[in-house]
Amino acid sequence: MSGTQGIKKPRKNTWPDERVEILKKLWLDGLSASQIAAQLGDGITRNAVIGKVHRLGLSGRGSPTRAARPRTRRPRQPSAPKRMPTSGNAALKAKTAVSPARRSEPALEPIRLVDIPVGERIGILSLTEKTCRWPLGDPGSDEFCFCGQTPQDGTPYCDYHASIAYQPAHERRRPKKIAHG
Repeated sequence: MSGTQGIKKPRKNTWPDERVEILKKLWLDGLSASQIAAQLGDGITRNAVIGKVHRLGLSGRGSPTRAARPRTRRPRQPSAPKRMPTSGNAALKAKTAVSPARRSEPALEPIRLVDIPVGERIGILSLTEKTCRWPLGDPGSDEFCFCGQTPQDGTPYCDYHASIAYQPAHERRRPKKIAHG
């Protein structure tokens, strides 16, 4: 071999003992890796600090340099009353947004797989805009089909399946946890 091929240059030790001691002190004082890197300077990066902390096995931290402030939330202003839509999909959504207890129409009967005769069951290749596309049964079984009833205007589902698919937002929300303390 000739020249510099195959010869390693001696690397400068970026972590002499005094720098490691400074790192340990700053870490235990609660400084962030970025803050420590800035104080050490000389090309030391945040990632270099994180790597060295990990290799040294430093886990205990002092109190953070920033005082933790409790989050305060602004009180909510009451929202304006919502306008009722008059046409199109918005009107459909408004109609389905009424809770079942307030509806004046009779409750819809569920459509079940056993209620549809085998000869009237609709497969995926028979679906059109004039058939309800709600799936019935297990997709892996031979009995799987789609509802096939006449859909509501502007939706892919019949009245019954639209009442399941389009639930009002307030009924979908989970109850909020109450903070104790």
